[in-house]
Amino acid sequence: MQELILGQAKEAIRNADQDKVKEIAEMAIAGGIDPAVLLEEGFVAGITEVGNLFEREEIFLPELVMAADAMKLAAEICNKSVASDQQTSKGIVVLGTVKGDIHDIGKSIVESFLSANGFTVHDMGRDVASQAFIDKAVELNADVIATSALLTTTMGYQQELEDLLKEQGLKDKIKTIIGGAPVNQNWADKIGADGYAEDAASAAQKIKELVA
Repeated sequence: MQELILGQAKEAIRNADQDKVKEIAEMAIAGGIDPAVLLEEGFVAGITEVGNLFEREEIFLPELVMAADAMKLAAEICNKSVASDQQTSKGIVVLGTVKGDIHDIGKSIVESFLSANGFTVHDMGRDVASQAFIDKAVELNADVIATSALLTTTMGYQQELEDLLKEQGLKDKIKTIIGGAPVNQNWADKIGADGYAEDAASAAQKIKELVA
């Protein structure tokens, strides 16, 4: 039964059907399915497939945007249920896409994984200046700043963030993790980031390690 519902959850995201997303999420949670499992293996799996279709140019931007909106609704319902079962947050993460970069589908998936794993996530959105990340992290007393760069031309802002943290004496207080299509472990090592993740699942695991 659970596998059937997870399959329906994926299909609802692929179809960008918000009414179906709400129906499935509420029914599944009421039926005892772990909301974190529903989110990760159902809805997130669906948006991942949509992202892959978009990259292969099998669907177009309007379809991607509608699916992302459906995913946000799914995450909101599941995360609210997860949060109600938790006494304390595992950590605070400031998340966003770096300056000059307007891609956010991957970032949204990471946000869903982190929330499902018990983190408090503040999503700064797209095209975020390096100092804005720092200011928000200081304001929230955040444990981690997580940035995504989807273009080779915007990767440099991840290094700028590391340099600013060092200049302001915050490098030892706030951990950093980076991701994005052109980013790899070598780049993380070069700029001094505390971690690198190639996908949402590994991002959640790495952040768990960073705040432990």
